[in-house]
Amino acid sequence: MAIFQNLPDSVLQWLAIFLSIIIEALPFVLLGSILSGFIEVYLTPERVNKYLPKQKFLKILFGTFIGFIFPSCECGIVPIITRFLEKKVPSYTAVPFLTTAPIINPIVLFATYSAFGNSFYILSLRLLGAVIVAVSLGILLGFFVDDKILKDNFVGHEQEDFSQLGFGQKIFRALAHAVDEFFDTGRYLIFGSLVASSMQIYIPTRLLHTVGSTPLLAILVMMLMAFILSLCSEADAFIGASLLSTFGVEPVLAFLLIGPMVDIKNLMMMVKSFKTRFIGQFIGVSSIVIILYCLFVGVI
Repeated sequence: MAIFQNLPDSVLQWLAIFLSIIIEALPFVLLGSILSGFIEVYLTPERVNKYLPKQKFLKILFGTFIGFIFPSCECGIVPIITRFLEKKVPSYTAVPFLTTAPIINPIVLFATYSAFGNSFYILSLRLLGAVIVAVSLGILLGFFVDDKILKDNFVGHEQEDFSQLGFGQKIFRALAHAVDEFFDTGRYLIFGSLVASSMQIYIPTRLLHTVGSTPLLAILVMMLMAFILSLCSEADAFIGASLLSTFGVEPVLAFLLIGPMVDIKNLMMMVKSFKTRFIGQFIGVSSIVIILYCLFVGVI
């Protein structure tokens, strides 16, 4: 332990904050990964498609809210959406699901509630914001623009058929998928925790207050940070909560909304499957709606 005694106080504070964020967030990442593994094996897009309503606006709402019972981390949501689209699920149903599933699923909602000190206020704001963005995108694709969003030359990957596996084999595949996702998303959590804890210790408070003094600029900075950090939605609430005292509610809310919708890892997966036009529409509409929503929250 002598090595720690020789470290500067600022480094010790940084390590303490980093470890506290990691310890709080890891159980939620693990639980989300396990759920994702069992969804991969047991719940198919065909089963969801079977229960789609007939009316277009109801399909938009269906895609918006199905995430409550079909939880998925944004780390794996793009392959699920492309699979839906291959099975002829309309884009105005699939894209709202892409938008809300990483936010409104029970694991993320509980993580958000816990991270902000059992706050229903932040939880409600995040839930409502995600729904507004999803419905806006669904209406855009359903009524105003071309809803064919997959690339013309897109060739889907062959999906593994788990139906012929025995009970034990299915459990093994689900847990194997969960382990892969846990370690994959854990990398982003660690990186994000390092950056967030470093900001609290090493960035001058005066500079942060200057950024935070302008609501719009603070919101934009936090949205950019969410994009760069590319955190898992099952853990980003803990990062956001650690920055609440510095930036305030509205910028942190923007951070919690845009991160699960648009980040580096998602964008790389989207570029592979979706038309450039749609990606631009998705990022533009999501960002504008989130900015306006957060500014509105700031004045009410």
